[in-house]
Amino acid sequence: MNDAGIERVAVVGTGVIGMSWAALFLAKGLSVRATDPSPGAEARLRAAVAQHWPALERIGLAPGAAPERLHFSADLDDALEGAQFVQENGPEREDFKRELFARIDARLPPVVVIASSSSGLVMSRVQTSCAHPERVVLGHPFNPPHLIPLVEVIGGERTSAQTIERAMAFYRAIGKRPIHGRKELKGHIANRLQAALWREAMHLVAIGAASVADVDDAIAYGPGLRWAACGPFANLHLSGGDGGIAHVLDHLGGPIESWWDDLGTPRMTDDLKRRIAEGMREALASRSSDALAEHRDAVVLGLLALRDDAHGAN
Repeated sequence: MNDAGIERVAVVGTGVIGMSWAALFLAKGLSVRATDPSPGAEARLRAAVAQHWPALERIGLAPGAAPERLHFSADLDDALEGAQFVQENGPEREDFKRELFARIDARLPPVVVIASSSSGLVMSRVQTSCAHPERVVLGHPFNPPHLIPLVEVIGGERTSAQTIERAMAFYRAIGKRPIHGRKELKGHIANRLQAALWREAMHLVAIGAASVADVDDAIAYGPGLRWAACGPFANLHLSGGDGGIAHVLDHLGGPIESWWDDLGTPRMTDDLKRRIAEGMREALASRSSDALAEHRDAVVLGLLALRDDAHGAN
């Protein structure tokens, strides 16, 4: 049992995110009961767990971790049997989620947290269908959840403080890095930050200032390396020398504002979509998307190991 006292997790919805969550929970020594009504869902889930397992072994398995602790059922009620925590990963449709959460809520004791992986919906609207809305919370991961530590925990209007605390404690207990968002916003926190970068990246391609490959290299071999160590505010603080971030804001605040004023506001036109897609094909050259994903995961694993070593040294 982990520090949060949870041994059995239900994974509702086993698309890309749900499969990744299931693999992580198994690697942390938990029993997982998963459900998805799609034909072939069980075979895809078990194949994904097997595919993710070597990376999870490299990170380190918890005592008792085993793919054999996965139970799959196409029946929702069966999958929820004995669940102490629910991670929902259904389609991004509010009407669908409201109905699904009402069914989950009716099936489980009020003490069980129901967390949604939703990347865009707000829990204040989803939880209105539940008799116990206080236990509904957003638990939005960053893809792929079995590798990336971040989880955004955000409550709805009727989510209790105890639910927030319990969700945060559970995610911390399985090695995640949860952050508590204080307001419900479209895209939450990390996706809004990504969206700001994507907007300017696409603007630069749209005006012919850079190629798709150049933009990717500018981040991957530039600020992206620093951001992997610490976030934008901490990096800005380090730029200020002895004066820290206060010095930077005093002396570079004006220039930074001028950059904001000059940023683009591209629209997702058919022409821009075509140019981005063509640029990506050129950047990949003969590499497949699977090869790119393997490269990304290998780099992420290496960075995580370096972070652990650095924290241990401190």
